[in-house]
Amino acid sequence: MSRTTLPLHSSDISALARSLREQLLAREQPPSHLELLNMLARSSGFRNFQALRAQAVAQCALANPEPAPVPEPVDHVRVRRLLRFFDAQGRLIRWPGKLSQRLPCLWVVWSRLPANQTLNERQIKDRLQKDHLFGDHALLRRWLCDHGLVKRTPDGREYRRREAQPPPEALALIRHLGERVKAAPSRS
Repeated sequence: MSRTTLPLHSSDISALARSLREQLLAREQPPSHLELLNMLARSSGFRNFQALRAQAVAQCALANPEPAPVPEPVDHVRVRRLLRFFDAQGRLIRWPGKLSQRLPCLWVVWSRLPANQTLNERQIKDRLQKDHLFGDHALLRRWLCDHGLVKRTPDGREYRRREAQPPPEALALIRHLGERVKAAPSRS
């Protein structure tokens, strides 16, 4: 049995002592450790020691809620390298050769698709063509669908962005590209 420290509070120490005395006198032989714990718990107003322990654990959990999960660290050097795949307007210049570079870039393309809106084949093609310069919108569409970022109907007529939380590096890349586009001079 673990040795968890449990507080025992009694508003009336005299009543506690009287209750313990009565329980001890009612016994023919000395109580075991567990029986003594149960007697102490009953003297404090609990059904048994397990009820006392459950109450203490719950009270401790309420007093000390679990800390928020620590976000994954972002590799800013990697994000800076990924920025090289985009021009000043935030368009993808070329398709990365490595999968580890493709996925964050794919999240950027995903972030530019409208949320909660169904697009037909022509609309998704037009949006993807605006977001890259290497001339292969079908490659982007296929990767988006294959990685579950976009879902499409079996006949390929309708496309819809799946709502998800991008990984931390992809979020940092999206944020930096947004800042870059705002700072870039507008093309007329």
